[in-house]
Amino acid sequence: MLDNETLFSLLAKGGIMQIFIALSSVAALAIIIERYFTYARINRNSKNFEKKLGEYFAENKIAEATEFARKSETVVAAVVSEGLNVADLGKERVADTIETAGKKVIFDLEKGLSTLATIAGVAPLLGFLGTVTGMISAFMQIQNLEGVVNPSDLAGGIWEALITTASGLAVGIVALTAYNYFVAQVKKIALEIESAANMTVNKIAEIEKR
Repeated sequence: MLDNETLFSLLAKGGIMQIFIALSSVAALAIIIERYFTYARINRNSKNFEKKLGEYFAENKIAEATEFARKSETVVAAVVSEGLNVADLGKERVADTIETAGKKVIFDLEKGLSTLATIAGVAPLLGFLGTVTGMISAFMQIQNLEGVVNPSDLAGGIWEALITTASGLAVGIVALTAYNYFVAQVKKIALEIESAANMTVNKIAEIEKR
């Protein structure tokens, strides 16, 4: 088991590519933490919104539903609120307004995910590049010494070159796992928005037919 000092000294031997991988890991970690708490807050706040909204609609309390959506601190409520604010302009206007608001919310929810996906793809490549350049240096040293090298020296150069591959893969695996998890969260929230939006549009359409 490596202690922290040994681990950091080991990683430091990875060369210049290790710096880029380290920067990538910091960026990925920042995005992961920010997105995790953002989605957790959204899921917590929207847990009972749709159920309560349906109760207001069932009792034909449109004004109360509008006020409830306006005061609710969730992105689902924000989208519905935009539609209810133009309820007097008809179903089509409500649907268009909700669609526009929904697209903006989804765009905001996806903030940082493209960067995370890029890190997931690039970090392993940086690791491989670091390994290749390290191997080139090792073989150049063999050539300079005209092949008279200690096998242990060659092995040391090789494992140092492989450090960047291991680091890049580690960062890539974490980033890719987090990315897929967050994409699933965005889809879940998008479905909640779609469900609440359809409920709202259908209720406005029902009122128009009266």
